[in-house]
Formats: sequence, C-alpha cells, structure tokens
Amino acid sequence: MSKPQEGHMENEKEKRHPKTFEPFAFILIVVTSVLGAIIGMQIVTSLGVTPNTAIIGALIAMLISRIPFNWFLRYKSVHRQNLVQTAISSATFGAANSLLIPIGIPYLMGTPDLVVPMLLGAALAMFADATILYKIFDSRLFPASGTWAPGVATAESIRAGDKGGKRAGLLGVGALIGVVGSYLSIPMSAFGVAFIGNIWALGMFGVGLLIRQYSMPLFQIDVNALYIAHGVMIGAGIVALIQAALLVFGRSGKKKDSTAVLSDKASNEASGTSDIVVDGAPVQASSQDEEYTRPIAEARRTLGLGFIAYLAISLLIAIIGGLVTHMSVGMLIGFIVFAAFAAFVHEIIVGIAAMHSGWFPAFAVAFITLLGGMMIGFPPVALALLAGFSAATGPAFADMGFDLKTGYILRGNGKDKELEREGRKQQYITALIAFAVALVTVALAYPSYFAQNLVPPIDKVYVSTIQAGATPGVASQLLLWAIPGAILQLIGGSKRQLGVMFATGLLIATANACWAVLVGIAIRYLVTRFAKKEIVSSMTILAAGFIAGDALYNFFNSVFKLKK
Repeated sequence: MSKPQEGHMENEKEKRHPKTFEPFAFILIVVTSVLGAIIGMQIVTSLGVTPNTAIIGALIAMLISRIPFNWFLRYKSVHRQNLVQTAISSATFGAANSLLIPIGIPYLMGTPDLVVPMLLGAALAMFADATILYKIFDSRLFPASGTWAPGVATAESIRAGDKGGKRAGLLGVGALIGVVGSYLSIPMSAFGVAFIGNIWALGMFGVGLLIRQYSMPLFQIDVNALYIAHGVMIGAGIVALIQAALLVFGRSGKKKDSTAVLSDKASNEASGTSDIVVDGAPVQASSQDEEYTRPIAEARRTLGLGFIAYLAISLLIAIIGGLVTHMSVGMLIGFIVFAAFAAFVHEIIVGIAAMHSGWFPAFAVAFITLLGGMMIGFPPVALALLAGFSAATGPAFADMGFDLKTGYILRGNGKDKELEREGRKQQYITALIAFAVALVTVALAYPSYFAQNLVPPIDKVYVSTIQAGATPGVASQLLLWAIPGAILQLIGGSKRQLGVMFATGLLIATANACWAVLVGIAIRYLVTRFAKKEIVSSMTILAAGFIAGDALYNFFNSVFKLKK
C-alpha cells in the first residue's frame, strides 16, 4: 500500500475528531497541564531553559492506552494522544516562558507590587498570542506545510507507537542516535532539523551559528556584546514585517507568493535538494496550486484584530502598573503604541524562526525590544513592564505552531479538510485550558519560588541591562548592522527568510550547533542527490527520531540535574 493511501486509511478510522470536553479527556488534560506547568517552572528557574514536553505527553498517552479499561483504551487513538501532548506542551511553555519569566522582571527590579499587574498582562498576551497563531495557521504567512520540525518529530513518535513496523524501527534508531549524540554534547535537534527544513534558511542559520561560535576565539569580536547580532535581527525583522504585510495585505500577494514558491522549487531542483516528503505530503510548500484552510482575508482580519488586542493589553498594563504617574501623556501614548508594536513584531519574528528552524530566539528578540525602549527614554518601571510584555509573546505562538503541525500530520496532511479544521479547533481549546491551568499554577506558586530566590536567570540579564542604562553608541551599532540584515532578508524573500535565520543563528550560543546544522545539510544534499526516494523518505523519519531523542535526553537530564 502506498504511503498516501495509508494516510487516507488513517483518516477513515476516525472521521469525527475526539472532543476536548469528553469527561475523562478533560480530566487528563487538566492533570497533564498541571504536570507540564510544574516541570516548566522548576526547570526554567533552575537551569534557565524550557524543555520540550510534547513527546513526554505523547508517551504518557501511549502508556495510558495500554491499561485494560474502556476509558484508557480510547487513548489508542492518535488524535487523543495528540490532545494530551498539546496540553502538556502548552502548559510547560505557558507557565515558564509566557508567565514566570515576565513576572520575574519587576520582582528583581524591586517593585513586587507590579508582579500581579504583569501577570495579568502576560496572561492576556499569552492567550492572544496563541489565538492569533490558531487563526493564521495554514495561511500563506504560516503554512501548515512549513517545517515546524518539533511538530514533525512528535507526530512521527505518535505514529510509530500506533503503527509499529519499519516506521517504528527507523524512529527508534533515530531516537537512540539522538540520545547518544546529546549525551556526547552534540545538538541533535539542530542536526535533525537540517534534514527537514528549507535548505536555504537553514544554511544561513548554520552560518550565523558558525560566526557566533568562532568570532571571539578567532577574531576577538563578540557579536553579542557589540550588538551586531541584535542589529542584524532588527534590519531583517523590519524587512520581514514588510514582506509579511505585502503577502497578507498586498493585492498581488498571491502572484508574488506563487513566484517565490516556484523560485524555491527551481533552486532546490538545481541544487539537488528537493523538499523532503512525509507520507506523500511535502514538509515544505512546493506547489503553486497549494490550498490553505485559512484564506488570506481571514489572516488579514486576524492580524488587524491582534494588533488592536495588543494595544488594549499594553494600555491595561500601563494603567494598572501605575505608569500614568511616571510618564507624561505623550510618553504614555508612545509607550502603549511601542509596546503593542514590539509585541506584535516579536511574535511574527519568533514564529518565522520557529517554523523554519524549530528554534525560537524569544529571549533575544525581547532583549532587542528592551534596547529600543531604553533608546526612546522610557523610565525603568516602564522598561520592566515592556520587557515582560514582549517576553510573554512569541513562545505560545511558536509552541502552538509545533502542536498544530503534529495534528496536521496525524490527520493526514490536510487531505480531509473537515477533519483538519475540527481537529485544529480541539487542539486550540485544549491549549486554552492548559494556559488557564498554567496561569493558576503560576499564581499559586510564584510567591514560594520568589521567596527562595528561584527566578529565571534571563530575568537577571534584563534587569541588569535596565539598571545599567543605555550604553553610548548602541543606537549607531544597531543601525549599522541592521543594513546587512535588511539586505539579506530582501535577497532571500519571504519564503527563505535568510536575514531572520542568519540573525537567529547569531543570537544563539549553543556549542557546535553550527556543525550539526551544516553537516546535516551536507548529508541531506548527498542523499537527495544520489539516493533512491525510499531512502530519502527514511531519512526524514530518522531525522524526526534525532529530534525526539534530543528532546527526551534533555528533559530527563534536566530532571536528573534538579534532583542533584
């Protein structure tokens, strides 16, 4: 049986998607959300990172499905397993990145009275963040056929558990290699992404990582301390925003988009790096006739309403945070508009990076927002709220993209439009429940955490920067390096995102990630150029295993470190 037929058969098994509010399903979602929130808070305060718990959620659902009782046996359904992984993943990133990090900033600033206003603003931003992604996922701006590599890894893990056979064997081998590689300090998620994503975007990502790792030891140039990386991201981000606006609001967006797709396809064929295929569906968009479930008019309306929502949230933060007494009317209006715009841009840039590379530089982009606020001249209290508000947007956006990609694959890569829409809706409802659980968990736990001085380490960077004030020459450095970032982004266009991906690489300081990406791309080139199609398909499943193994190792390694 061919693989496309196999995907169709899977959809035929369960035409009606399971509901989030089925009694046992709802209870399990709440329980796993509490678990995810606790894991996220504990690890981000102790180690400064947020683990990918999606595969842990899938494993929990698989184990439950082996219990011989009717309610548990229902979890043999890949769609129910998908809801569980959506819940735990959303709660983990929601609690750690979208809530605890933002409220840690005013606490360390010595203004604990601003923690509750910041928590409220961050929570609203988190819900808005996820809603915007849900409404524009599978549009031309953020297609379901995009890479979203962690989502692919989770989907392949669930499918392997469901089907077994060769797929499970390949995924198991890949996961084992991922665990061993991670143990040897090789960034296996970066290695795996190299086999799945857009090769041009990942190539620039790898070059950025390479420069970040070796600029200091070889040339005594610190691209981070000199704000080179931040400047490149500003330039690339501005152009990326304009490109996104043209794509969504421009009348000729469809024609431009189709041309870009054909250009990508021609470039890939010329280089022997055609897009990877999973069960007959391209991981990266490669067809002029591709249909989206979200029309561009809906995406346009969503983005407009999303910006208005961010304006309202920033106004609320300014009022309940007491900024009215710290700023003039003009400065207050400037703060509200800048904060809303920065949050909006932050989620778009983080989303683009997450879609193409599986990594999202949320901390770094929020730091750029903070630098902008400092150069404008906002007072320290306003800067603390600005940094927290910006940090709250992006993570939920990116994580929901990964989760919806998992569901998209499990539901047959969009072959059944009705099932796809209903399944995506149930995932969205599940995520909202998980975010609500995360909010309650953080609200109850943060006093105890802060009393023990358990605050996310990145907050200390934000606060020390605010207290130090704007460094002379920062503005000129940012403007200078924004130029090459903008040029790169213009050259690559909205499909390749060369500037954003290059800047993402410059902002990430993960040892040897550059070699993992570049070696992975080289192997992918050779395999797609000379190997049979069956081997190319197997390579994709192996790559998903690398990412899954890396996620599992890092999760359990983090838990083990906590016990120490």
